[in-house]
Amino acid sequence: MNAEIVAVGTELLLGQIANTNGAYLAQKLAEIGVNVYYQTVVGDNPKRLEGVLKVAESRSDLVLTIGGLGPTEDDLTKQIVARHLGEPLVTDQAAKTKIDEYAARTGKNLTPNNAKQALKIQHAISLTNHNGFAVGDLYLNQQGASYVLLPGPPAECLMMIDRELIPQLKKQGHQNHVFSSRVMRFIGIGESKLVDDLSDLIDHQTNPTIAPYAKMAEVTLRVTASAVDEDHAETLIQGVVNQILARDGQYFYGYGDDNSLADVVVNQLIERQLSVTAAESLTAGEFQSTIGNVPGVSAVFPGGFVTYANQAKHHLLSIPQTVIDNQGVVSEATAIWMAKQAKAKMKTDIAVSFTGVAGPDELEGQPAGTVWIGIAYRDEEPKAYLYHFTNGRQQVRARSVMAGLDLIRQKLTVH
Repeated sequence: MNAEIVAVGTELLLGQIANTNGAYLAQKLAEIGVNVYYQTVVGDNPKRLEGVLKVAESRSDLVLTIGGLGPTEDDLTKQIVARHLGEPLVTDQAAKTKIDEYAARTGKNLTPNNAKQALKIQHAISLTNHNGFAVGDLYLNQQGASYVLLPGPPAECLMMIDRELIPQLKKQGHQNHVFSSRVMRFIGIGESKLVDDLSDLIDHQTNPTIAPYAKMAEVTLRVTASAVDEDHAETLIQGVVNQILARDGQYFYGYGDDNSLADVVVNQLIERQLSVTAAESLTAGEFQSTIGNVPGVSAVFPGGFVTYANQAKHHLLSIPQTVIDNQGVVSEATAIWMAKQAKAKMKTDIAVSFTGVAGPDELEGQPAGTVWIGIAYRDEEPKAYLYHFTNGRQQVRARSVMAGLDLIRQKLTVH
């Protein structure tokens, strides 16, 4: 089955809100084997909405609208779809009772247009709204495209998708195969290099498919398979994942959309019972804030240093003034001293340091984006690495933090 999602709302067209509902709905449909080939956004205009519906049903078996089911004058989705289908609107008694009971319980005098939210398309299956009043619709059409109408507020829409729509689609027999995806996350390699390494796999992909996506300082690959059941799909995915890891496994750090590099590193430190600290100059505490967001980090992170000014580096970290004067603050020597002294003072197993030029101006003749990151790992001799980042002050800081986390990850991988 091929589907099209139509998001209705002028606020979406103007960029005032993001269409998060559409992304969530597409993901849930993919999980039950419904292909979403098109997503359209249209404003609160009856003529344009009807034009979009005509195009959608000409190329899709299932048309799903999101938004326009509320009580206001511009909430016209249900009226337009009903007219387009040649069906009248009737009152859903359960929804009407819910509205009436709410009015009685709260003592509010609801306006007549609240009754709009209890309307449904005749012959449609009602989709209960567990977080609001606007009833949804599932209109099964044997001669043409079927329709689904969902509310716009995310709290209402997402729950209706999970608790009403997906079970109904399964019940109606729209799950003939499943899609399964696995997200692979890479650090220390650019998107172009990763894609080049995997060019033959990508060029000849059929099932599973490989979709690269560049994020800030990292690259993700989404490997997606279609199969008759979840187990078969996972077997197909694992075969491709093994080939990818054989080529670029050294850059791979984890799976999942939400499993960040900080999560991975902190959890590895906890597992190995290795403590970490940091001395930060240009990042101004951002590294420590990042790992501080990971639950359980207190077991391995006793604290650290933010030494933005040269005086702070000298007084808090006891870095010899001659190092700063002779080598400069943006230097390999200063980065090494920062990491070495932070590790010694906090008595940790690992320390990382960050010094450089966040921008926008130069510092000590070094251009913005010049960064030295030091690492002191257990009994090894401390080292520092030079990076050149771009794209502005905040990007330089964020990329520096990711690079520092990756240095720790590499040490943990080797040892």
